[in-house]
Amino acid sequence: MSETTREMCYIFPNGDKYEGECCRTSNGVVMRKGFGTQTSVSGVTYTGEWDNDTMNGSGTLKHPSGTIYTGLFRDNMYHGKGIYKFPDGTEYNGTFNNNRLEGDGEFTDLQGLVWTGTFHNKAALGLKLKVNM
Repeated sequence: MSETTREMCYIFPNGDKYEGECCRTSNGVVMRKGFGTQTSVSGVTYTGEWDNDTMNGSGTLKHPSGTIYTGLFRDNMYHGKGIYKFPDGTEYNGTFNNNRLEGDGEFTDLQGLVWTGTFHNKAALGLKLKVNM
């Protein structure tokens, strides 16, 4: 694959739009690589790093619902450290594994209380209230 990146703006057949860096493979295929922004026709926007034509590296994914994820991506999935802000104002700050909460993290509830512990999927047994003194 050629390592020369170029800036481009591309509108996909479904109406999605990509603006950012890309490269051309040895067989002539243009792929997203580097930094760029993709906006879907449904209003989902990703701004961040791309590699191998997928979201890979640091970035921010915003949904029309108000949900925002900022953190690390691997193969189009939340993977590594990140912050997931829910539309209702609650927030998870911690580790993700293939789009799932996984490992140590903090959850901030609607009252602003911070709960810490180990998360696994949708479960977090033994959460402790973080007290700021």
